[in-house]
Amino acid sequence: MELRAAALHALLETDPATKAQAVAALTAACQGGDVRIDTCIALVAPAGIPGRPVRPELVPPLQVGRRSMATPEGRAMLVHALAHIEFNAINLALDALWRFHGMPEQYYLDWLRVADEEALHFTMLSAHLATLGYAYGDFPGHDSLWEMVAKTSDDVMARMALVPRTLEARGLDAIPPLRKKIAQAGDLAAALILDRLLVDEVGHVEIGNRWYFSLCEERGLEPIATYDELTVRYKAPVLKGPFNIEGRRQAGFTEAELQRYR
Repeated sequence: MELRAAALHALLETDPATKAQAVAALTAACQGGDVRIDTCIALVAPAGIPGRPVRPELVPPLQVGRRSMATPEGRAMLVHALAHIEFNAINLALDALWRFHGMPEQYYLDWLRVADEEALHFTMLSAHLATLGYAYGDFPGHDSLWEMVAKTSDDVMARMALVPRTLEARGLDAIPPLRKKIAQAGDLAAALILDRLLVDEVGHVEIGNRWYFSLCEERGLEPIATYDELTVRYKAPVLKGPFNIEGRRQAGFTEAELQRYR
């Protein structure tokens, strides 16, 4: 089995549970030594990327809707929104894995790890959503994360800069206050899931940072100036605080970058 081709096959899967199972099986096969990595072949993007179910309905972010977390429906909507983010995160990790050839083997192993952990997150959130009487797809979602994945399909450095370092890093800022609110609302099970998400997301952003800095060095580019240029070129969202400075530090942001967030 070849890792990148298998990742592309998993990316095309439309059923979320089956996709998560495929990622877990691919990870197990890789750990068992049954997978090889062809870093050189340039795979062709087929139709149907990314594979996803008919529901949830995709709407603009402002139309997703919110309810008070004091209500069961409001808590379910929040858990659904988190599950939707994690489902998209499986897809973005698989896309980073298959799409970009010519990277070191460790790059592909890193993104397999991300896909595996995102699949676990989605499975945990989906199971918790079921305890609230709902299923993934019962509420609408937005497509902002995948839109940036699509924009950066031409350059692995832009992908590392603007997906893990920008969009996923926003999760480092958002999870702690969200965890506090949902715990105060009495959903301790969801709060514990968020604890796990935060630990893993630090690692995912660190992977993006590490490969971004490596690519900047390889291309002879200054990382901060290059990042600023990429945010303009690809029309990345403007970052807004408050920022989780310690979480970002653990995820590999430099002190020079962190000064910009204070």
